[in-house]
Amino acid sequence: MAASANTLTNRLKQQPWGLWWLQARRLTRIEVRRNLFSWRATWIYFLAFVPTIILLIHAVFDRDGKLAMSEDTMVLAGIVQFYYIRLGIFFGCLGIFSRLIRGEMVERSLHYYLLSPVRREILLLAKFAAGSFSAILLFGSAMIADFALVYMPYGTVGHDFVFNGPGLSQLEAYLAIAVLACLGYGAVFLLLSMIFRNPMPAAMLVLGWEAINPVLPSILQRISVASYLRHLMPVSVPGDGIFALLTVETEPAPAWAAVLGLLLLIAVVLAYSCYRIRRLEIRYTTD
Repeated sequence: MAASANTLTNRLKQQPWGLWWLQARRLTRIEVRRNLFSWRATWIYFLAFVPTIILLIHAVFDRDGKLAMSEDTMVLAGIVQFYYIRLGIFFGCLGIFSRLIRGEMVERSLHYYLLSPVRREILLLAKFAAGSFSAILLFGSAMIADFALVYMPYGTVGHDFVFNGPGLSQLEAYLAIAVLACLGYGAVFLLLSMIFRNPMPAAMLVLGWEAINPVLPSILQRISVASYLRHLMPVSVPGDGIFALLTVETEPAPAWAAVLGLLLLIAVVLAYSCYRIRRLEIRYTTD
């Protein structure tokens, strides 16, 4: 046992970690520029900032303060719970991550990466890091802007709520939800883009799974991104009508358990993605 452990340690020390880190950083920078500064990213910017535009209009033209701050707090929580988690981040990550592998196959450019002296696992993880950074930057910035636009019109009262009340802790929770949602959905869609030539039908199945997940047995709820994020919401908004399906009360879980469970799910999906990309073959005649 000791001899095998020493052999494994020696093999790990002999790996070119410095070279891999350098390759991963450079690949990540290239992919980030392609994700953020491309005309194809326009609709993802729209998905991220459309609630910001609506809240800006509300802040500018609704100066009478007809809504109480508690009601605006519920509105913000509803935007995060029903729009960002269920739609905005979901489809934004679908657009970003499905293009990283499948999009380059369609453009017939992925083979340049595969023929270069870079391990495929490094290529995959660098693309995942770039997609995650892009998605987190866009949706995280949008949530910060939404938060500011909700409480700035209240002046001193809003300032006290944010800095002397629960405001900052709620913002931290929303940002944590955005980060985990981008990582979770990103890992899923990156894998789907390697399995299916058209990942859209599979993504719609994932969307349906996420929608019905609250009414499934607890063991099946663990195979879902939104089920973990539900336990991190600082303010819960009850749903009406069809949205009631998305807010079914489930057994509460500690925040640390929800975060750890989602990170474990992401690690499993990425590990399988690394396995898949090692066996990925490109046939441009069929793809």
